[in-house]
Amino acid sequence: MARKPVGLPRGVELRGDTLRVRFKWNGKRCSETLTYPTTQAGIAAAARLRDQVAQMIRLGVFNEQKYAELFPTSPNAAYSVSRAFGPFAQVWLDSRSITEGTRDNYKSTLNVWWMPYLATTPLHAMSPAFMRELVVRIPWTSDGVKANAMSKLSTIMDSAVADKLITENPMEGLDIPERTDAKVDPFTLAEADLIIEKLYATEHWPSQIYAAFFEFAFYSGMRLGEITALRWEEVNFEKRMVHACRTVAKKQVVERTKTKKNRYVLLNDRSIHALQVAKAYVERRAKGKGRVTEFPYCFPPSKGAEFIQQTSDLHHQWRPTLKALGIRYRPPYNARHTYATMCLMAGMMPAFIAKQLGHSIQILLTRYARWLDGASDWAEMEKLTFAPKVPQA
Repeated sequence: MARKPVGLPRGVELRGDTLRVRFKWNGKRCSETLTYPTTQAGIAAAARLRDQVAQMIRLGVFNEQKYAELFPTSPNAAYSVSRAFGPFAQVWLDSRSITEGTRDNYKSTLNVWWMPYLATTPLHAMSPAFMRELVVRIPWTSDGVKANAMSKLSTIMDSAVADKLITENPMEGLDIPERTDAKVDPFTLAEADLIIEKLYATEHWPSQIYAAFFEFAFYSGMRLGEITALRWEEVNFEKRMVHACRTVAKKQVVERTKTKKNRYVLLNDRSIHALQVAKAYVERRAKGKGRVTEFPYCFPPSKGAEFIQQTSDLHHQWRPTLKALGIRYRPPYNARHTYATMCLMAGMMPAFIAKQLGHSIQILLTRYARWLDGASDWAEMEKLTFAPKVPQA
């Protein structure tokens, strides 16, 4: 006889990365795989579901319709149910024309925060009062996580209203925490130049492509994914500009930017220098041996890859360099913040900077307001030099 795994509730099994519930109904053994996460919350939800099934079987009210309501994706369910939240959310997600990264984000949010509680709940039962109570019960890890999960659920429920499955979005009356932007923590110009100089000083010449990469990042302000996907065909040395029209996502080059809007980025002397170094590097790499024989991307990481496949790979060069220099750690993305603040402190027009970064002016002014003000505040303070002398006590 099979033994129940130690630590799991009765009738609940852990099979690989999934949870299953087992029960006996109509003289046969049933086993159903759940979409719940293999966490304590997921296991508890699975146990509640299994107890619910067992109770209905004892009372004689478990039937094909109940089976389909509780296990809507099961091939064993002869009754079709389409108005529970779980099946509707799956159809909604499958019907969306979104990137794989966005799809994965939705799936993760749904599986972690909503499916353990709502997978079999009928849409019409998700009233504002029901959802308010549920939101209070869920053990959120932070306000940011809570806001993200509630916003995504509200988007799905908007579609349920549009499909006339429900009359109102039950999330509309609930207070969703305000999202706060990540802290802007740029490097100083001196720190940026020290990092670039240290990377160029490495004796291992293939690693110098990262020095060119970060020099370009600090002095162009482009997103890291846009730089890794930058091809030589998009570089115009004569006009001193590059065309930002693609990015790297999930180790693949995709023909879009984060904002889905292409833009032209003007280059200063430092960003031009970085591209010239990268050009010489590519020409030297092409003469050597390796699996890759053509180098269409500006910053190829090695003889075995055409482009840097994920921004986390940059940390292998980035983190040790900051540690060796004694510079407080900040993620590589802060090179972009550094460029933005340098431009603001130099007195450049916000509209031009926003165009360079691919931001709206509103986002630029909100995110970098402190540096925008700082560029002129001390100039205003200098006016005190010409004020009348203060009488001495």
